[in-house]
Amino acid sequence: MTDIPKDRSRTGDGTRAVRAGLPEPVKHEPTLPGPVFAAHFHLPGEVTGPYSYGRDDNPTWTLLERAIGELEAPGRDDVETLVFASGMAAISSVLFSQLRAGDAVVLPSDGYQVLPLVRAQLEAYGVEVRTAPTGGDAQLEVLDGARLLWIESPSNPGLDVCDIRRLVQAAHAQGALVAVDNTLATPLGQRPLELGADFSVASGTKQLTGHGDVLLGYVAGRNAEAMAAVRRWRKIVGAISGPMEAWLAHRSIATLQLRVDRQNATALAVAEALRQRPEVSGLRYPGLPDDPSHKTAAQQMRRYGCVVSFTLPTRARAERFLEALRLVEDATSFGGVRSTAERRRRWGGDAVPEGFIRMSVGAEDPEDLIADVLRALDESAESAE
Repeated sequence: MTDIPKDRSRTGDGTRAVRAGLPEPVKHEPTLPGPVFAAHFHLPGEVTGPYSYGRDDNPTWTLLERAIGELEAPGRDDVETLVFASGMAAISSVLFSQLRAGDAVVLPSDGYQVLPLVRAQLEAYGVEVRTAPTGGDAQLEVLDGARLLWIESPSNPGLDVCDIRRLVQAAHAQGALVAVDNTLATPLGQRPLELGADFSVASGTKQLTGHGDVLLGYVAGRNAEAMAAVRRWRKIVGAISGPMEAWLAHRSIATLQLRVDRQNATALAVAEALRQRPEVSGLRYPGLPDDPSHKTAAQQMRRYGCVVSFTLPTRARAERFLEALRLVEDATSFGGVRSTAERRRRWGGDAVPEGFIRMSVGAEDPEDLIADVLRALDESAESAE
């Protein structure tokens, strides 16, 4: 019989996920305490203790933050995690708490489509914004003198990957902080803090919670001073998670490893099936051995994600394909147990072809999902004018 270590950082991902952040068991109490709904807490006399006002802290957040920290940085006690109302709230908290007028920041030019709005706001505040693509570690070329480097790897929606260790070392050598958007990878697929980053930031709306019913974001960081500024920013703007959302997120983490492994395996199978189709071009999935990013991804990722991207010949063909799908919802999010896909150019923010499809692979049976995708490709071709 194998002894179970008391230190959960030495257990497997599944064991750690189902127990992450749970308090010590109390007789007749639930394993995961229910959400605490409170704007204020009883606070006689001097202001002491962890909870005073609902904008600052909440016991339900505390358990979730502990859980995420155990996944992002197993076995480390120098990492702080803060949850937010959304992924963009988390992203904004790092950028706007760390940068001042006259600073320079490096952003990916191929990152999440809301980043251009962030860029405009930063520039309005007097921050110099430089951009470069994720692929080829191109951000190194514009790093000189920057205060902060923002990495998104894999990038959304193009799925390019950069060498995080290399970029972190270069940034730290000149005194810059590094934040990594880890949304696509999840903490089971990649641990930016172990790769040297100062912040790991993610939208918990996606695969972390995985059911398409929660808006949430988080920042995990290992720089105490920098995280104090992030916490202060959360207090100032009030971008806090509701207790119910935090509780639902914690509940969902218990199945994270099951969902991630199933979705990652099916995503690879879908990518391999798409590779055989002549009408498909620009296929990207970091887990494919011949993907341009696979070599770098294999050095820093433990799992390759649930998102596959590819291009169909025209906008009309892509729209017919999406309409023909029966098991895949036409929706803009990713990471959920139900597969989704969309034509990304409909939003106008991504520099991708008109027929570019971002597909998020869910937890359906792989054979059913692949059959649906191939049938939709056939039908969309047959109905061509």
